[in-house]
Amino acid sequence: MKQEILGYRVDTHSVEECADSVFATLQGKAGDRGRCAWLACLNPHSYSVALDDALFRQALQDADWLVPDGAGVVMASRLLGQGVAERVTGSDIFSALHQRMNSAGGMKVFFLGATEGTLALIRARMVREYPDITVAGTYSPPFKAAYSNEEIDDMVKTINAVEPDVLWVGMTAPKQEKWIDQNRSRLKVKFAGAIGAVFDFYAGQVQRSHPIFQRLGLEWLPRLIQQPRRLWRRMFISAPLFVWHVFKQKMERVREC
Repeated sequence: MKQEILGYRVDTHSVEECADSVFATLQGKAGDRGRCAWLACLNPHSYSVALDDALFRQALQDADWLVPDGAGVVMASRLLGQGVAERVTGSDIFSALHQRMNSAGGMKVFFLGATEGTLALIRARMVREYPDITVAGTYSPPFKAAYSNEEIDDMVKTINAVEPDVLWVGMTAPKQEKWIDQNRSRLKVKFAGAIGAVFDFYAGQVQRSHPIFQRLGLEWLPRLIQQPRRLWRRMFISAPLFVWHVFKQKMERVREC
């Protein structure tokens, strides 16, 4: 099920339901096996960035799963009378999908993004926690705003050489979403997920907020304290802008009634 929020069709599934849906795609029980299905996350910051980035906006609208990765999106859904009941993060899907893949055995993943050091830490932890999943490859792209056609071709060629079931992309938004949307027709991959900060979380280089903060919808607060330069814009510009647009849509619906 999906519900419209500010022009985006957001999934209303729980974490487990969403992971089941993605896993069914990996097993060929859902979707078109000839294409790469993919998942993106919507939160107040990505919404705000997409207002001025048409390619990013289109990518979010193209995603097969657009999950409510932000307490603000859940709040907006409730205010607008929609059916998003809970927050679903990239970390949640990463963990839940890997549990299913590990139980099934014989599946392969590929990690695109981050530094070589971060990717090495991810590889080591994957071996410990998911021994029945094969890390078929990793690729650390250059740290730059945009890639040349040659660089993109090299990434696609490297991924396709091992034909992973799952491709995790951690280049940060909006670069990762646009990369998947623009290249998925070329990828020999069943599923791709744009999961950004999950690479750093899983590698242990950035600590995810305590579950109490997650349940209260305040996961952003400890992270803001840890990384103020990186996150201040999200909290003090993107979040208020998102809330304002939600209230505008609510008032428009009230007037239409």
